[in-house]
Amino acid sequence: MACAIAKRTAASEVTSLPPTTRLRRIAHLDMDAFYASVELLRYPQLKGLPVVIGGGRRREDDLLGRLRAAHPEQEWSSAHLHHIPLDFFPRLDGYTGRGVITTATYAARQFGVGSALGLMKAAKLCPQAILLPVDFDQYRHYSRRFKAIVTDIAPLMEDRGVDEVYIDFTDVPGGQREGGRVLARLIQKAIFDDTGLTCSVGVAPNKLLAKMASEFNKPRGISIVWEEDLEDTIWPLACRKINGIGPKLEAKLQSHGIETIGQLAAREQQWLMDNFGERSGAWLHAASHGQDARAVVLESEPVSMSRETTFDADLHAVRNRAELGAIFTKLCEQVAGDLQRKGYVGKTIGIKLRFDDFQIVTRDQTIDHFTADAQEIRQFAGQCLKRAPLQKRLRLLGVRVGALLKAEDAAERAANSASHDQGADGLTGQLF
Repeated sequence: MACAIAKRTAASEVTSLPPTTRLRRIAHLDMDAFYASVELLRYPQLKGLPVVIGGGRRREDDLLGRLRAAHPEQEWSSAHLHHIPLDFFPRLDGYTGRGVITTATYAARQFGVGSALGLMKAAKLCPQAILLPVDFDQYRHYSRRFKAIVTDIAPLMEDRGVDEVYIDFTDVPGGQREGGRVLARLIQKAIFDDTGLTCSVGVAPNKLLAKMASEFNKPRGISIVWEEDLEDTIWPLACRKINGIGPKLEAKLQSHGIETIGQLAAREQQWLMDNFGERSGAWLHAASHGQDARAVVLESEPVSMSRETTFDADLHAVRNRAELGAIFTKLCEQVAGDLQRKGYVGKTIGIKLRFDDFQIVTRDQTIDHFTADAQEIRQFAGQCLKRAPLQKRLRLLGVRVGALLKAEDAAERAANSASHDQGADGLTGQLF
């Protein structure tokens, strides 16, 4: 089951107006195989081995249960995880199911196994790989820890998810030395000393190039990119290396004979706008020339919160109605809980369905008031469900609440509206 929070940037952004003697230096920090690396802290005996994370959420550790049954003479608890023998860990070999890989160790990636790959396919590529369930609570714990370390050293940080951040090095002590390498090295060491986890850092004049640079020397890499490196370092790369160019756009570029960023940069901006649309064409031209004016954003607010789950086996809306109903209710309760914990309410409620043929259908509706109530979310999400085609078997079900507002702001808005209405009624009474 997955939880998602979509973001919008806040009005207060960090504008880049460094002194004339300082060059703009933006870093992108990406944790190395983050989920897998956190698991290796728990199971250090797996270091250097192909390990994949995925297939389901962690419950009570099954390995401990098996060990207690096999070796009742010995005490087994969470303090003894590093003593678990390798032959007790489940392998991918013989895996059946529809789970997907969340992440994999670098040893597993050498076999072509990586995130978003189906576990059954991965089992054919690397049957000896060890399979571990995901533990989002633990990953979030370490995410908060490494980000706290970053902001202690360089406070201008933009949170980009559980395992990556942008950092403005421009005016931080050491941020200009060796193009930012000195500060990047300091942050790397501080994170490793505190958590035992490694990261890779790219430092460049802007976010676009920094994101690309952080991938150059993984794991534990530091890459420095200057504007003058564009032709030799960036242009030979495939267009897909630009964050924002996905498979469809890449395929369209290739249909025009554009394979590399350099080939993209060689095209006239007007030609790109004519063939890819005015906005996309202008962005492609700027990106291929390493141009990116986006600021590091200190704060962001969610525009939506959602919960979804992929079923172990396809479910039918009629034959599995009771099971689906229970799952649907739980998703609504979880979204409501997320909203309440974070202090938000929303007024656009929707659903997401993925069928057995991988077709995705969404439905939503906007109601006349803000809510974070589980029963109300269930009621209106259920109405959305009635407008969806349910003839095919379901693979995934999700619930989303959007058009969010801080709960206190919504309450103030409602109070002002009530006051306004009351004043209007009083005036009407006087007139009529």
